[in-house]
Amino acid sequence: MRKLVAFEHMTLDGYVASNEGAGFEAIGFTHRAYSDELSDYGDAHIRADVGTAVYGRETFVGMREYWSAVPQNPDATPHERAHAAWVNTVEKIVFSTTLETAGWNNARVIGSDVAAQVHALKAGPGETMMIYASPTLVHSFVDLGLIDEFRIVVHPVILGGGTPLFLDKTKLDLDLVESKAFASGAVYLRYRIA
Repeated sequence: MRKLVAFEHMTLDGYVASNEGAGFEAIGFTHRAYSDELSDYGDAHIRADVGTAVYGRETFVGMREYWSAVPQNPDATPHERAHAAWVNTVEKIVFSTTLETAGWNNARVIGSDVAAQVHALKAGPGETMMIYASPTLVHSFVDLGLIDEFRIVVHPVILGGGTPLFLDKTKLDLDLVESKAFASGAVYLRYRIA
């Protein structure tokens, strides 16, 4: 059975988006503690078992526009080029009721019967499916009981507001599977639903 994992960058006070238009927060609160060490660990460990990238519409559109352009960007770093090579070829699923086509290599749209479709995907062959950012999608999937695991990078930043990873009244029992602290002050936490 395939796992569905939610991967988030989160502030110490529990927010996964600043609501200031920074998208996946790559240029938002994560800049202070995002390091080569964290980046390398993410590539080699956090996403090592991922065979499908999963997104909500807003995150998907931002990722599609950014990563599909990286191979042609002469200023892209070696890490950006390597990640672009992966994300541009990996299977991608976007959950959206408004997108008609994905418009990105190896991507498809699921717009209805979400719980049934996710259960069918989990029962099928393949590696881990990982939701990248997409907090609204994560909230919906938590409510539907579809998420098996959380992989969270906590950044040493307090935002004081934004979109939380967990909405009020969310109740989950979690087991800590692993953790790692980075010299930059970020901490990786991997929790499985108990």
